[in-house]
Amino acid sequence: MVGPVSDEERSDAAFKIKVAIVAFVGLSAGLITLQGDGPLWMSGLAVLAGVLTGLLLVYIVFPGDGSVRSSRDRR
Repeated sequence: MVGPVSDEERSDAAFKIKVAIVAFVGLSAGLITLQGDGPLWMSGLAVLAGVLTGLLLVYIVFPGDGSVRSSRDRR
């Protein structure tokens, strides 16, 4: 039988989701410039801008200090 998810596992999963969002936004910006036949330096700049945008997006979507509260503290 599966037990409840620990706070450490929940925090680890949240971190992985945040990293995946930042990577997805950053890489998609770079791929768009490559598809548009832009120079390689412009693709690198687009990836950097996409990563910064992804970080801002994660900051907005997941507010707070990143700590995970236990289910007992939520009430």
